[in-house]
Amino acid sequence: MSRIDYSVWDHIEVSDDEDDTHPNIDTPSLFRWRHQARVDRMEDFDKKSEEINKSLSECRRKVAEAQKKIQELSISSTDDGKAELSKAQAEEKKLKREERDLEKKSAELSREEKKMPWNVDTLSKEGFSKSVVNVKPDSAEETEEEKEHKHKTFVEKYEKEIKHFGMMRRWDDSQKYLSDNSDLVCEETANYLVIMCIDLEVEEKHSLMEQVAHQTIVMQFILELAKSLKVDPRGCFRQFFAKIKTADQQYQDAFNDELESFKERVRGRAKIRIEKAMKEYEEEERKKRLGPGGLDPVDVYESLPAEMQKCFDDKDIQMLQEVISKMDPTEAKVHMKNCIESGLWVPNSKTDDGDEKEDDATYEEVKQEPEETKKE
Repeated sequence: MSRIDYSVWDHIEVSDDEDDTHPNIDTPSLFRWRHQARVDRMEDFDKKSEEINKSLSECRRKVAEAQKKIQELSISSTDDGKAELSKAQAEEKKLKREERDLEKKSAELSREEKKMPWNVDTLSKEGFSKSVVNVKPDSAEETEEEKEHKHKTFVEKYEKEIKHFGMMRRWDDSQKYLSDNSDLVCEETANYLVIMCIDLEVEEKHSLMEQVAHQTIVMQFILELAKSLKVDPRGCFRQFFAKIKTADQQYQDAFNDELESFKERVRGRAKIRIEKAMKEYEEEERKKRLGPGGLDPVDVYESLPAEMQKCFDDKDIQMLQEVISKMDPTEAKVHMKNCIESGLWVPNSKTDDGDEKEDDATYEEVKQEPEETKKE
């Protein structure tokens, strides 16, 4: 038959009210003082333990980042890449030593905690300290307004640098420039370069558009690589340049195919923008030339018979009167009404001498002619 091990109770600090005290001592005050002193010791210990654990977690995070950086730089063959690799390896060793020291301190605290006597504050703990209600977490996705504001702010700050990057040609120059301006490695830069390409194509600067398009695809490939590796784009752009400079034919062909496809899309978007601008311009011009009745004089002129068009071309009023007199009165009335509402014909207009023209007489004659016909 097994015996119960009661040694676990050997190091229990008895409750404050079980101690015998001298009659001349204020027992309640003594109890409060002892309890407060014990609580303070426990709080100090917890605070120290929390600080060490927090430092250890932060150190481990830095070690992981350093190892990831070493992995990315290990494929680089340039002198700059090798220098950065050596620096990263030295940093990793330093962080490893710091991690081991913190682990020792954490282990010492754990041993010290086990040796601490139990007391009334540690023997029992509440089972439930709060109620939890399941709620749908707020979406962390940015709204369109937030994206627009972020893009605008970024462009205002880095527009000059983005344009400079867009005009680069050589791989090494691009890599060095992004190393010096790593904040450019982001979605906002790619979006600005796309707009820049379309603007250049609209302005018929085709060679410049193709150059900026190349840099746009460079940035897009870096962003896609970062997404596949699940890392910050600023941490993997060197890996892209190392890969593209030593790429096999298949990878290079994929890059070139994407570049050509992008240039075609830019040309298409530029064509649509030009057509839209032309339509808007034509609509504005049409509105400017509308007559007092809201009709377009161009449309009205094209709807006139050839004989009437010739009258307006020659500005011959006598000829116009003769043509109208030979036309069906109803048809003539419709044509003259359209001419007036489009501004093609201005009744009661004055000559340079201040005399009224006889233009309106023609129109009046047309209006009266049907009545005379009825009387007959």
